[in-house]
Amino acid sequence: METQREQSSDEKFIPMTSVTSGSGREVINDVYYYTDQIANICFIGYPSEGDWVLVDAGLPRSAAEIRSVVVDRFGRNSKPSAILLTHGHFDHIGGLRELVHEWDVPVYAHEKELPYLTGKKSYPKPDSSVEGGMLAKIAEMYPNEPIDLGDSVHALPSDNSVPGLDDWKWIHTPGHSPGHVSFYRETDSLLLSGDAFITVRQDKFYNVLMQTEEVNGPPRYYTTDWTAAKKSVETLESLQPEMVIPGHGTTMKGDKLKEGLRKLVQTFDQTAVPDYGRYVDDQREH
Repeated sequence: METQREQSSDEKFIPMTSVTSGSGREVINDVYYYTDQIANICFIGYPSEGDWVLVDAGLPRSAAEIRSVVVDRFGRNSKPSAILLTHGHFDHIGGLRELVHEWDVPVYAHEKELPYLTGKKSYPKPDSSVEGGMLAKIAEMYPNEPIDLGDSVHALPSDNSVPGLDDWKWIHTPGHSPGHVSFYRETDSLLLSGDAFITVRQDKFYNVLMQTEEVNGPPRYYTTDWTAAKKSVETLESLQPEMVIPGHGTTMKGDKLKEGLRKLVQTFDQTAVPDYGRYVDDQREH
């Protein structure tokens, strides 16, 4: 099931968009994702029964769009039992403060992300010098400042359970950020990969605009630890997921996904790691 929604003016805040922006797709009857410009937001739960959770919160000023999806899918005055974060980069927490204020629900992230979500620490600046296309070259305009959610944000449970989702687990997949996590449901081998790997070449404007489908490593301009990023991809590939909803790009499934992941693991140093860039050079020096 696919739906289309009017574009918001948020697109003009950060010069990124795609042909799927403003649309949503139900991939399984209890899992739906919506694309805010270039970032995917997931809604997990059955539309007509029980609790549901929100995974990530889009680009800046995305709260209104998220609320609109909630009304359509879960009904007016509905709110999630929890908000889960794959990580805290600007394009995954854009609507978060407004929604937390309105809904008064707990937010969960890996403990290593908490400094960036409680105002204590800024992320490293995105690298506009990294090898890549236009979206990499304009990376300096992307925000890296922390937000402060105060006591609304909590560390994910140490036993890898997921609050509000009894049949899911979280997997620490660092590299793109220190506390990046992915979410996995073993019963149907469904993976939410966040930015550990994505299904579009994120630094290429045309690929992002047209959502050209291909398994890729994490976005180059924001990834600071390529050794950890490679290990994270290897971890996720070992799960042999049947379907993925990435942080960027479109859902992929079956043999195409598995083959794409296999090739990414085999060629990671050549195809995912940039030839040059601030964080690549820093690691090589050490």
